[in-house]
Amino acid sequence: MKKYPTIIFSLLFLASFFASGQIIQPSTSPNDIQKKMMERGYGMFITYGINTFNEIEWSDGSLPVESYNPTQLDCDQWIRVARDAGFRYILLTTKHHDGFCLWDSKYTDYDVASTPVKTDVVAEVAKACKKYGLEFAVYYSLWDRKEPSYKDEDKEKYVDYMCNQLTELLTNYGKVCEVWFDGGWNREVKDWNLERVYRLIKRLQPDCAVGVNHTIVLKEGSRKFALPDSMIVNDKYYFQYFPSDFRLWDPKIAHKADKKQYLHEGKSYYLPFEHTICISKLWNWYQKKDDRPVRDLDELEELFYWCTDNGNTLLVNLPPDQTGRIREYEANAIISLRERIGIEKNKPLPKNGKFLSLGAKVESSSHLENEKGSFDASLAVDGGMQTYWEATDTLAHLTVHLDENKPFNKIAIFERCVEKWDKDGFSNIRTNRIQEYTVSIMEDGQWKTIYMDNRSMGDCKVIRLPKSYRTSAIRLNITKATAPPAIYEFNVIDFK
Repeated sequence: MKKYPTIIFSLLFLASFFASGQIIQPSTSPNDIQKKMMERGYGMFITYGINTFNEIEWSDGSLPVESYNPTQLDCDQWIRVARDAGFRYILLTTKHHDGFCLWDSKYTDYDVASTPVKTDVVAEVAKACKKYGLEFAVYYSLWDRKEPSYKDEDKEKYVDYMCNQLTELLTNYGKVCEVWFDGGWNREVKDWNLERVYRLIKRLQPDCAVGVNHTIVLKEGSRKFALPDSMIVNDKYYFQYFPSDFRLWDPKIAHKADKKQYLHEGKSYYLPFEHTICISKLWNWYQKKDDRPVRDLDELEELFYWCTDNGNTLLVNLPPDQTGRIREYEANAIISLRERIGIEKNKPLPKNGKFLSLGAKVESSSHLENEKGSFDASLAVDGGMQTYWEATDTLAHLTVHLDENKPFNKIAIFERCVEKWDKDGFSNIRTNRIQEYTVSIMEDGQWKTIYMDNRSMGDCKVIRLPKSYRTSAIRLNITKATAPPAIYEFNVIDFK
């Protein structure tokens, strides 16, 4: 007899749960959770943990717990920097692939509570977010190289472990706006029982957005990932990790014409994209002992505009160092970005101007062709950040045809640099090819130079012109380069 009230309660709970609309449904427009995510738009990614103290990006759970030992841990400083930089939310790496937890978990001893500095980092970050008016989100690795149940033949035992830890994270630290899953590639999709995990999250945090890295695949049931740069056609690609509320592909950048409709079991779902980039020029996620260069302000500016456009969001990783603080020069760089582009609290994020060169007719002095394909001039104006034009000579030019009735006052050029892996195996070192160049416009049948520079172009060059120009053609003329130049995107912009 006592079972019936329980059953009735459960049925009523489930009815109200499904009626709430928090579970993603087929749609051609964003739901309330996705709208809130888009409104946030700009967040700070904090990658921090036992790897920070061992000069490594990924570890296997064997690092001694005692090696985690910050000398001046100051989570409040992290969030003050985020506030001053104009971020709207924080994404904290609570557990990476190594299994080390930044909170005192009942389900493992591989956590901060077992270290010399026992501070519950999750609690401190959540508290500081509330103090400074930022929303709080958690990164959690599905893959766990430490937990014994991960290797059990019964895959559900590890799912139990995950659900227990997620329950801790989602019940003990206040409101959580987002859960960002990583490491799904290490198992078959079915082994994660993501529907169970997703429903748990929605029960504990109904307004929480859930996403899994490498969300979309080329073919239903396959594990061949679809790159975000190719997602320019609605209903062409498929959910790999269903259910999810948004797409992830760390750290690739979406196409300018990013589409939002993706298929699962014959139904179409709306999914925005969340970008992740590093403040570091070397793309290291965990901080290293040596000071590392940050991205130039030009690159940060244009990536901000690009990544927050079209209903998508941007996370910038600022990793604390071995002292437990964000380095001053990195904090200054991201705060300078806020000042340059004018990010203001409780106001819509600033937007770039109108792109006049996107999809324009374009020509080049030469282009590379090899077994990988043809790297022709059109790829420099196609709106994709994984495609690029590459010349065959160090002296080269790129000519873009424009509507001479439309004015422009800004040019942004993303150079494809020569890259090599750093000693950690994850970071990369970028070396600029282009050393000297000019920009000219066609005027009265003649080329007129409006900008020249005898310095290295940099990863991204923003040229702000003191007045607006109109022309039928604009040319990038490369007069000195260390290798045949390559350009991801050449953007001519009417910036108002």
